Parts: sequence; structure tokens; C-alpha cells
Amino acid sequence: MAKFQRAGIQPFGVNPAGVKSHASYVQKLHFNFPLLSDPDRAIARAYHALKDDGKGIQRSVYVVQRDGTVAFAQRGAPPVEEIVAHAS
Repeated sequence: MAKFQRAGIQPFGVNPAGVKSHASYVQKLHFNFPLLSDPDRAIARAYHALKDDGKGIQRSVYVVQRDGTVAFAQRGAPPVEEIVAHAS
């Protein structure tokens, strides 16, 4: 998180589970970033993060600039350094 903060990045997660289940999940895993609920998978669909079955979610990382442009997009879990490099 410190590397993201120094780069001016606010990470957050998106997951199709409901808000109530997110609260216990966040507490259990000690997340220190917001986790957004996407029950109808609209965000996942918009960011091409749905698996071929249309239900499963493929972990994907996007860096969206303040003006709304996508500066970085990659499936999987790229290294923090790679993500931060695309933030400026």
C-alpha cells in the first residue's frame, strides 16, 4: 500500500459478492483498501474481467487516470512496481 500511496494510487477491489459478505471477508483478510460489490457483474463486464462462462471473474488490474483514461490493463496479478510505473 505504501508504494501505491506514494504514487498517488487508490487501490480498490471489485467482487460480485454482496456488501455484507464483503465486511467479514475484508476483516478476515485484513484488507486495507475498499472492496466494492458488483452483484450483476456490470463492472467486471465493462472491464473485460469475466471468464468465458460469463460468471467467473478473472483477476484483472487497471490503472485509471483521474481524467478517466486507462493507463494500464493486465489480467492476473502484475508486480506492484509494474502497476506503479504506469500511474504517472
